[in-house]
Amino acid sequence: MLELKLEGVSKQYNEKAAVDHIDLIFNNGIYGLLGANGAGKTTLLRMICNILRPTKGEVLCNGSPIQKLGGDYRRMLGYLPQEFGYYPDFTAWRYMMYLASLKALPKEMAKEKCRELLELVGLSGEAKQKIKTFSGGMIRRLGIAQALLNDPEILILDEPTAGLDPKERIRFRNIISALGSNRIVILSTHIVSDIAYIADRILIMKKGRIIKQGVPDDLTEFARGSVWECLVPENKAEEYNCKYAISNLKNMNGQVMLRIIAKEKPMENAVPEEPNLEDVYLYFTEEAGGQHDNF
Repeated sequence: MLELKLEGVSKQYNEKAAVDHIDLIFNNGIYGLLGANGAGKTTLLRMICNILRPTKGEVLCNGSPIQKLGGDYRRMLGYLPQEFGYYPDFTAWRYMMYLASLKALPKEMAKEKCRELLELVGLSGEAKQKIKTFSGGMIRRLGIAQALLNDPEILILDEPTAGLDPKERIRFRNIISALGSNRIVILSTHIVSDIAYIADRILIMKKGRIIKQGVPDDLTEFARGSVWECLVPENKAEEYNCKYAISNLKNMNGQVMLRIIAKEKPMENAVPEEPNLEDVYLYFTEEAGGQHDNF
């Protein structure tokens, strides 16, 4: 089985550590890399893709440094960056065939692969349309298709659902969910719902560090007993928002229902609730240096 290993990986720009001493091991499955914008997710993924060199540490594939593997590693890798390059006047079919030629796929094999992948991402009916006519969701799906052209053993997706509407997000998650059984899939996002139902393992990143990792069910157990709901007057909502970590709020006839993350019962009428992954994310990121002190 393929193993991707990060040993003490750091990336420093001047005096600032964008990624700070990360140790991780990846095997087949879907990994959700969760963190706010600026947490270091893209920098980490670019080092895994060998686009950036770590300031310290190494990325190893089956025990060998990826820099030494060179083209062998690139052939194992599929990558969808936040913004990927395409020619707007190309049709989806021409674009895919062009990339297949760059990857040195034989012509008949390329045709078969392009047909298969455009079908997988739901674009077979639009194969002859120019990419400039595509919606944002269609372009992201085309991005997934191009990342899979070489049947990669490692698939890296950086904020793949950015800018998509809810229907496109669901379609995208369904595509990704089907890909994790026989490859390593690493998906970065700052939107918890993108990975809540498909990730085998969650990695929570803050300020360049992995502050917590685990399977979703195990992570929710950490927040059990620290999630509360309570009704407060509308004019008091901002006061509580400053005092506590709030994962959700809902206006209800002049009152506000708050979902609060706190280790102690925040107020007399607070009712304990079952934690979800959004609560867990807030629980760990606030605990690891957030502004609130009610942990």
